[in-house]
Order: sequence, then structure tokens, then C-alpha cells
Amino acid sequence: MFPYNKIIKNGYVIQNSQPQHAKGLEALQRKVFPTLSPSEIMTAAHYLKHIQVFPEGQFVVLDGEKVIGMSTTMRYHLSYEPHTFLDISDNLWIEGTHEPGGDWLYGLDVGVDPDYRSQGIAREIYRARQEVARYFGLKGQITVGMMNGYGKVEDEFTVEEYFDKLMNRDIIDPTVSAQQKLGFKIISLIADYLDDPTCGNAGVLMTMEAAHEV
Repeated sequence: MFPYNKIIKNGYVIQNSQPQHAKGLEALQRKVFPTLSPSEIMTAAHYLKHIQVFPEGQFVVLDGEKVIGMSTTMRYHLSYEPHTFLDISDNLWIEGTHEPGGDWLYGLDVGVDPDYRSQGIAREIYRARQEVARYFGLKGQITVGMMNGYGKVEDEFTVEEYFDKLMNRDIIDPTVSAQQKLGFKIISLIADYLDDPTCGNAGVLMTMEAAHEV
């Protein structure tokens, strides 16, 4: 067991999610991802299952008792095969896809309350995930970033063109570029990863090696 509990900037606390946080996690999920398909929104029941399946990989950030940040992860292998968010997450339950012997930490999401952004909370979440990866001797983190800037330019570029510009650093995406700054390296584009028009339904497969300091 790897209990995580750390006081960060402004007195906020980042720790492993507990059952009493489930309803707050669901509420934050809905606030952070307003354009995501309802079928891809994690509910309190999903969070309770995540805590049961892989407690060390679930994180909540608290301002007192208020849930202001979150992350869901599981252990997995690095696969370059196209997949969807629902497939990889076992329809959000993770029970059927979490690999106890998997050598990578797959981050399914990171969310910070919009009222608390620009305070370094997301970085602290990624740092906590990195510590878990090291604790278990994993190779690092996998994530699939959402190209949240695509929706504003979808009339100018295809998803593939936007991705190419992102790869060449000709554009800055509010999510993927921020993840690159933290140390994630782009691997490939995954078409139809999820149902969200903001990112053209696509995701960007990225990895961060365990040795990297966030």
C-alpha cells in the first residue's frame, strides 16, 4: 500500500481518493468536462470502484473538505494500437483493464476546478502520479491528451492537420502543450478516442518516463 497525503501550495491537500470523496469527484468531473458525452462522465459509483481496484492510483485535491482536483489512473502496458476512452477504461470501471502487473501508469484523466486553476495544482497531480510510478517500479506514465484548442479552429484545419502543427510546435494547445511542458512526449494521434467536439473526438497518446522530474 502506498498512502499518499501531501500539503501543497495555499494549504490544499493532495491525497489518495477515499469513498467519502466520490460524490464530490463526480460533481467536479461534470464541471471540468462540460462538453464530454454523458456516457464518458465518471460517476460516484465509478470512483468507488476505482478506489477498490487500484487505491494507490486514485487522487483527490482538497480545499478543506471541497474537492478541487482529481485524477484516475490504472496500471497498463504501452500499446500503440488505436483504442477508445471507453474501451481502455472498461466503460469507466477500470476493473477489466487495470493490469496489476502492468509496467506503465495510464492516466485516464486530470481535472482541476476552473476556480482554482493557475495555482500549480495540475502539476502537483502529475507529480503525485510520477511518485506512484516510481514506487511500483514502473516505466512511467501514459496519458491521452485532449486537443482542447481544436474546436476554435476546426473550420481551418482537419484534426490531422492540427496534430501535425502541434507536433511541429507551430501552434499551442491549452492542454497538450501544457502536458508537453511538464515532460510528456507525443507518440501518436488517436482518432475517435472519445466523444467530445472540443477536441475533434481525437486524443494524443503521450508518455513520460519515470526518471523525469515534474
